[in-house]
Amino acid sequence: MTQSMQVAVVGVHVLDTHVVGIESIPEGSAGQLVDTIRMSAAGTAGGTGLVLSRLGAQVHSYGAIGSDPIGDVLLRLLEKEGVDTRGLVRRDDVASSASVLPVRPNGDRPAWHCIGANGTFTVADLPEQALDGLTHLHLGGPEFLGGDAAGELLARARERGITTSMDILAPGDPDLLAWIAAALPHTDYLLPNDEQVLGFTGATDLADGARALLEHGTGCVAVTQGSRGALVADADGVTEVPAYAIEVVDTTGCGDAFSAGFLRGLALGATPPEAAALGCATAAQVAQGLGTDAGRYDLPDVLEFMVTAAKR
Repeated sequence: MTQSMQVAVVGVHVLDTHVVGIESIPEGSAGQLVDTIRMSAAGTAGGTGLVLSRLGAQVHSYGAIGSDPIGDVLLRLLEKEGVDTRGLVRRDDVASSASVLPVRPNGDRPAWHCIGANGTFTVADLPEQALDGLTHLHLGGPEFLGGDAAGELLARARERGITTSMDILAPGDPDLLAWIAAALPHTDYLLPNDEQVLGFTGATDLADGARALLEHGTGCVAVTQGSRGALVADADGVTEVPAYAIEVVDTTGCGDAFSAGFLRGLALGATPPEAAALGCATAAQVAQGLGTDAGRYDLPDVLEFMVTAAKR
């Protein structure tokens, strides 16, 4: 269970601030006491990389952050988890990307988000040696690069025998799909959520939407669908993978955790549906706490959780 995985997570890195116990926004300049305020590293690259590191992968982060205290905290949180952050370039003229997530008592979590330095990252920021020794390249937020640049990067990786995957941050929209379409033929595994799939394709059925994305050239589509688990579509057909029954605290970062578990499963030799089950089990760890880095777990813990859940 320790097969080596050298992965570069490229793209979106965010610092999330969770504010738990928000009933409403106070009027004027009034204050309000809340239950908890907590920060965590997140993003379709950063959050996925953090969880991959917990699952035993060697993770190298590439992206852009600001030369500000937010960036300092983000670096510290990633490094604490064993992520190699030397590939994160720092910008003096733009803030680090950050989100504030007010969590209501019923679990709803609207968000305020600053794109910040993520919007400045380009393929030119990747050092020449970035692909050396990799087994996997995961691109989080290809919309910031654009399809042509993203496609060129993924194609370069595949030419070197590197497995590629991609997770999209923006909501589903046919225009966005057109914007990144050039990257899809170079993507072994596409990892969207259900709303994105339906929005991108205009389909009313999730399986039909996933099959439509396969027609754009990606090798496999693994779709998260919240409490329903995941759906995997590839040349072998469509498979539904159920979620695990847990007490949900906060779903922030669950999509990134699923991606990490799914990709780690593939590296361990699992089939895509089996990898999706590991993805769902990893997301379950995150959902039981607050933020992408909730709890303290590693790969054996997640595998034991799966075995225990199967006996119930």
